[in-house]
Amino acid sequence: MAATKDDRTLDFYATEAGAYAGREREAEHHRIGLFAERLEPGARILELGCGGGQDSAEMLARGFDVVPTDGSPELAREAERRLDRPVGVLLFEDLSEIAVYDGVWAHACLLHAPRPALPGIIDRIHDALRPAGVLYASFKAGEAEGRDGLGRYFNYLSPAELTAAFGEKSRWSSFEIEEDIGGGYDRLPTRWLHVLAVKSPSP
Repeated sequence: MAATKDDRTLDFYATEAGAYAGREREAEHHRIGLFAERLEPGARILELGCGGGQDSAEMLARGFDVVPTDGSPELAREAERRLDRPVGVLLFEDLSEIAVYDGVWAHACLLHAPRPALPGIIDRIHDALRPAGVLYASFKAGEAEGRDGLGRYFNYLSPAELTAAFGEKSRWSSFEIEEDIGGGYDRLPTRWLHVLAVKSPSP
């Protein structure tokens, strides 16, 4: 079975949790808006890789039933301070729920999944979504996996590789990739790929 986590990346977030979670980072208002448009009021959302909890805080403020999680225990504790609620420690490979969530929000986290493991992780997310459930995920674009200057692993996918990782087209009633230029914790210009996908309804 393909390895599903990178210990060096987790070690980075363990060491840098306070600085990473406490930096002046606004919630992804624009992306959350596009995601929210496809959800019913009060929809149940799983956030993977919540980091400092900024996006969960915004989605909670919009009235959604949010379940924030992170793979780093240290970051989960930082998010708990911001959100004043429990934050689960969840590695991607440990997601095992079936048809529980109306939406899954995965901003800048699945990009740390080793390339061979990513399709299986997306399978788990697909299973966890209810029919017509919505997935948002963002990735750093590239052509080959590698590490950044901080030692973190990134899968650095092309749009075609990312599309392939999401499996058969029939699983999704809608699948969109948008590319833009932004930044990150390392403060370097970054090509981002934003996926917004809707699970096919039950037959």
